Amino acid sequence: MITWPCVLKLDGDDELVYLDSPETLNIECQALIWSEDDVVIDAKGQCYALQVSADLSLSLRPLPQRLNLQEVTTLIQKHEFSQAQTCLIKIHFSSVQQAIEALSH
Repeated sequence: MITWPCVLKLDGDDELVYLDSPETLNIECQALIWSEDDVVIDAKGQCYALQVSADLSLSLRPLPQRLNLQEVTTLIQKHEFSQAQTCLIKIHFSSVQQAIEALSH
């Protein structure tokens, strides 16, 4: 079961897309050109693959990969560096959920 909020990690890109709900995921995926290598990471660090169902709706398939706090923090540091918005040294989180929620601002 997916724990919201989530982030969409686009393959080959440091940018992360904050997703607060399944509706936001659908809106973002309609606006983006995404690939099967893109990954959704939920608030517990669980990774999901994007896939289109038979009825053409978007669904998420759980992957065996689960990211820990350090791995999620590293992704956010790379994202923030690509946006040139914050000092990377000051980025610190106590949980994966807190790290993902920081992207909502």
